[in-house]
Amino acid sequence: MSEDNTQERQGIGPVVSAAHLASGAMPALSEIEFAVTMMVNAYHRWMVRCMAASGSEGLNALDVQVLHSVNHRGRAKTLSDICLVLNIEDTHTVTYALKKLEKAGLIETGRRGKEKTAGITKAGVEACLEYRRLREALLVEPMKALGLDETELSKLAATLRLVSGNYDQAARAAAAM
Repeated sequence: MSEDNTQERQGIGPVVSAAHLASGAMPALSEIEFAVTMMVNAYHRWMVRCMAASGSEGLNALDVQVLHSVNHRGRAKTLSDICLVLNIEDTHTVTYALKKLEKAGLIETGRRGKEKTAGITKAGVEACLEYRRLREALLVEPMKALGLDETELSKLAATLRLVSGNYDQAARAAAAM
């Protein structure tokens, strides 16, 4: 029996960070929100520390995400490409990350028509490859040891992407109020 089922049997209730929100019509959503919050914070900490261990210190989580996005498939990306893929509304944060990565020599800027592009440099590719090597050793191997079903993890990822669309729609509705 899972830890969460045991807690529910003992009358503890769902594991959430805001009981007043979990007391509404969909307590499971509060559980997801808390789990995502914990996951995001742990993931951001991991990215920063892994990138530092791979030799690129001083980058924050967004910088690391942008670097990997620019490296993705070896094609130059525009600011709008990166923001769209990462679901980032505040383009100035990505612009700052691009400047920081360029200053570090991990990316280079160019042009595609009137649009500025960001492409990966040799040093950027090397940083991403070292990050991947450390990720495999420090994260992937221990995760594999848990025996998680990769098909189920993929379904969970797809579900979270779909749910994120509902949060985006709710945010637009809230902004219109």
